[in-house]
This record gives sequence, structure tokens and C-alpha cells, in this order.
Amino acid sequence: MNPDSKDFLRQLVGTASPSGYEHDVQKLVRERIQPWCDSVRTDVMGNVFGTRHAEGRPRIMLAGHCDQIGFIVQYITDEGFLYLEPIGGVDPVVATSQRVSIMTRNGLVAGVIGRKAIHLMDEEDKKKVPKMHDLYVDIGATSKADALQLVAFGDAGVFLQPYIELANERAVSMAFDNKMGTWIVTEVLRLLHGREFEACVIGVSTVQEEIGLRGAHTSAFSSEADVGIALDVAHGTDTPGIEKKMAGDFTVGGGPMISRGANINPRVFEVLVATAEAEGIPYQVASAARGTGTDANAMQLSRGGMATGLLSVPLRYMHTPNELLALEDLENTARLLAAFCAGLKKDRDFTP
Repeated sequence: MNPDSKDFLRQLVGTASPSGYEHDVQKLVRERIQPWCDSVRTDVMGNVFGTRHAEGRPRIMLAGHCDQIGFIVQYITDEGFLYLEPIGGVDPVVATSQRVSIMTRNGLVAGVIGRKAIHLMDEEDKKKVPKMHDLYVDIGATSKADALQLVAFGDAGVFLQPYIELANERAVSMAFDNKMGTWIVTEVLRLLHGREFEACVIGVSTVQEEIGLRGAHTSAFSSEADVGIALDVAHGTDTPGIEKKMAGDFTVGGGPMISRGANINPRVFEVLVATAEAEGIPYQVASAARGTGTDANAMQLSRGGMATGLLSVPLRYMHTPNELLALEDLENTARLLAAFCAGLKKDRDFTP
């Protein structure tokens, strides 16, 4: 991965963007894609669109959601401790003792998720799985009034873990789900810069996926796209304790996962596979017996229907502050998608 692209990935994952509060990360995206697009705009939902060759055909929408799981402040005790409502699928077991960053009117406020220490638990306490309402954030405040000088009800925050690299170009960070999808869309726009092709390419950094694919619904409708490819993560199952008969066999570093099934247009699947083979890009096939729970769900059902595909990057430890992926999978997914877009002809028919 070139250093500039890697720096942008670090910036993305390091910028807080819980669902509904994505404005800071979307500013980064707009600045990044401006040199590579004919036009850039943001809609009322907060989705960012970067368009190349607006008059081209077919119209291709590339969607990577930029929001991450997090929490919102809903109650403050007289002693100044904050109680939270989760935004998206937060695991309270993982949340315990994590550092957090709260987005406030005056900037970021640091804190830590608190829970009774094990020394103070009785035997029954030790057996209990914590729930979100059992956990609180300690920001160092000494009273409710003190806390309200720093935060407000409705402020949102995220769990705070920095980007680091492990052996074999594996990277760990909060929010790879799914800022790496936003990274792939921006990287495709970079790879297509200066190239001639027949299609119109609309790269979209979508919002509020984690609370119901909300940005994908509106952006898919307004894009008027014929073809849509969603970018997301999927479970890498190459770790202990996972039943592959139920979850499939997917390897981190094994290449992008190309989905096939009910949420996927079969012609799009075929072109993605043929492109991967022609470009010498490793890939893995993932089955989707029903809706995938990704932006592809909303895209497929937009207007009169969109020919939809889904490319996923294998990820370990999803919805934790320390998600792990292989950087080569990000690069290969971007290469595959750029080649797919550049190779589509205006008369391509995606009717099954």
C-alpha cells in the first residue's frame, strides 16, 4: 500500500463517526476525492458523492459506509458518571474498561468505561454478563454540574483504540467496519483518475448503515444507478472456535469475498469473478441466502431495482475496538473494483 493511501486509512479510522455524527469523517472524504472527481456533493443525510463521467453508461454506484458503532449520553448521575445508550451493535462484554472519546460542542472529551472491580464482586456478580445499562463512563467529573460543563445529553462517542500494524501486514484498529469500505471507494476513484472508460462512476461514502442502512436508501435512490457495488467487511473465520460448517471458510489475506445469492445480481457476480481472474486477483466466494444486512440490501431495492454486487473484506473481531484485517485484501479489493468499473461497456445487460 502506498504511504499516502495508508496515511489516509489511518486518518479515517482515527476520526470518530458514530451513526448520525459522521460530519468530521465526511469532511476528510470530500477533501480526499476532490482532485479525482468531476463533481463532489453532500446530501441532506450527510452522504458524500464523488462522480466521474456523469454522462456515461451504465451508471455505477460504489458504496462504503463511513459510520461506526458507538454510544450516546443519556443520563448523568449526581456524582458525574455518564450512562450510555448504544449506537449500533455494541457488545457490553467488550466495552468494559475501554477508553472512549466523546464528541462535544467544545471538542473531544476522554473517558473510560467503568465497572465494579473483580475484587469487589461476589460469586454471583462474577457469573453475570454485563449489560450496557450496567456500564458507565468516567470522565473525571466530580459532580453532575461538573460533567455538564464538559458534555451534554445527546453527545455521542466511540471506543478509542489506535491503528497499529502487526506481522505480515495485518492491521488492527477500531472502526475498520466500515471505514475501510469508504477507503476502498476513495482508492477506486484514485485508481480511475486519468483513465478513459464508458461508465459513469458514483463513489458514495454512506451514513447510518449501523442503524438500518439509512444512508444507502437515500443515496441509492438519488444516484439513479443501474449497477451498485457495496463494500463492507465480513467475518474472517480462520480463528479458533468458529464453526465453519455454519459460518463458511474465509481467510484473512485470502482476497476479497465476492458474494453470491439472493441479494446479488447473478450477472454482476459473474463479471466480478471474471475480472478477478483476468487481473490475477485472489478472491473468495461467499454465499448469501437472504438479504445481507449491508448497503447492498437497500441498493438492490432502490427505484425499479439495481443490479447489485457485494465485495467484502475478511475481518476478525468485528464490532470490537480492535478489528483485524490484511492490508493486501484492501488493495486487492480496490484493484478489482477499479478494473470492474473500467471494463463495463455501455450496452452491458444485467438482466438475469
